[in-house]
Amino acid sequence: MAKFILPRDDQRLVIVGRNGTGKTQAGAWQLAMRRLHNRRWIIFDFKGDELLNEMGATELDVGKLPKKPGLYITHPLPHQEDEVEEYLWKIWQEGHIGLFIDEGYMLGNSAAFRALLTQGRSKKIPMIILSQRPAWISRFVFSEANFYQVFHLNDRDDRKSMQRFVPYDLEIRQPPFHSVYYYVDKDEVQVLGPAADRNRILATVDAKLAGTKERLRLL
Repeated sequence: MAKFILPRDDQRLVIVGRNGTGKTQAGAWQLAMRRLHNRRWIIFDFKGDELLNEMGATELDVGKLPKKPGLYITHPLPHQEDEVEEYLWKIWQEGHIGLFIDEGYMLGNSAAFRALLTQGRSKKIPMIILSQRPAWISRFVFSEANFYQVFHLNDRDDRKSMQRFVPYDLEIRQPPFHSVYYYVDKDEVQVLGPAADRNRILATVDAKLAGTKERLRLL
């Protein structure tokens, strides 16, 4: 079996699946495994997910860029489309900021989002993008991804959308909370079991953020 590989800090991961499949928990685990001690990561939480809001991230107003390494979270409202667009352009210009976007379809046809997807690698902007309806989000999300993690999708159009990019029969139903993981660069497919549990995810993030806060205190 191929060795499991996590994305690097210049790569993009897309995680898709219907509600209740374990998509968000898998995304949170992927985020917990990142180098939170030496990079700024911003969570865009459009729906107020409970797990994401328990990860100890520092709250940010829409538009505010963090200055120090660590985990941050912002909660854009539906009427803040212009503010979000301007915020994404700021991140594009700044570079070296990781983005976790829960429900990527909320960004619609954002030009800044497309720029981040197509130019983010050179600007060292890793991205983790989640969606329950891949048929609704920009094709650039998939064409620019380095990794795909696919949980069960009820809608046939969603499965067809993903089948264009993942060389595995997505009509095959996996056990609960299992997913198909595809690493594009190596053209390798794996079937993964459930992600780490909630307590392990939170403990991992706590340990990394505690180290970050301690180093900052000593500066």
